[in-house]
Amino acid sequence: MLSLRAVNQYYGNQHTLWNIDLDLTPGACTSVIGLPGMGKTTLINCITGYLPVESGSMIWQEAGAPPRDLLNVRAEHRCAMGMGYVPQDRRIFSQLTVEENLHIAMMAGGAARNAVSQDIYDLFPELYTLRKTRGAGLSEDNQQQLAMARALVTHPRLLILDEPTRGLGQAFVHKLGNLIVRLNQDFGITILLAEQQLAFIRRVADRFCLLHRGRSVAEGEVKQLDDRMLSHWMTPDSAR
Repeated sequence: MLSLRAVNQYYGNQHTLWNIDLDLTPGACTSVIGLPGMGKTTLINCITGYLPVESGSMIWQEAGAPPRDLLNVRAEHRCAMGMGYVPQDRRIFSQLTVEENLHIAMMAGGAARNAVSQDIYDLFPELYTLRKTRGAGLSEDNQQQLAMARALVTHPRLLILDEPTRGLGQAFVHKLGNLIVRLNQDFGITILLAEQQLAFIRRVADRFCLLHRGRSVAEGEVKQLDDRMLSHWMTPDSAR
C-alpha cells in the first residue's frame, strides 16, 4: 500500500529523518516506536503531508491503479486517496458539535453533506448520545473517539494514529485497543500508529519500526521486540 524509500527531512539545518525505509502492507497494523523526540511524529507528518520531505520517495500503490509518489500530492488531497489521520492533539473543532465535526470531515473527503452513517455511531455509541454536544464539552476520552470517528467517516484504507493513548485512562486505552484490532482485522483497514506504550503495541500491532534520533534502528514482527532490544533503545540512557 505504501512504501517509503530513503526519506530525509530537515527542520532548518537540523537533519531529523535519515534515509527512512518503511513498508506498509495492506491489512497490517504497523507501529512506529521510540522515545519522545526520536522522530515518530515527524515521520507521521511527512506521510500525511504536513511536513516537507527533503529527499526520497513515498509510493502509494493500490490494486488496479498506477503507483503515485505522495511527494507530488498535497496534504489535503491525501484524504481523498484513502488516508485517514488522527493527530495526537486531535484537532477537533471545539465550538462545533460532534455531528458538525463529522460533517466537515465528510466534505473534506469529497462526500456530500449527508447524515452520518449509522456504522460510525455503531462503532462509537457514546458519540450518538453526544452528537449535539460541542467538542469543548467532551471528555478527553470522547474527544479521542470523535477524532477517530472523523477520520473513519471518509472510509480510509490507511488509518494513521499519532500517540492514540496519550493522556487517556487505562480503561479507555483497553477499549481503544479493542477498537483498533477490530478496525484492522474485521474491517480490513491498514493501520500505522506512532506509540510508546509497549503493552499496547504488542496487543494491537503486527509489525514495528523502531526509531532512534531519526534513524530506523530495527524493524520486523512485533514478536521480535525482545527485552534486550528494548532496554537498549527504549530507555533514557539510549538517548545519549
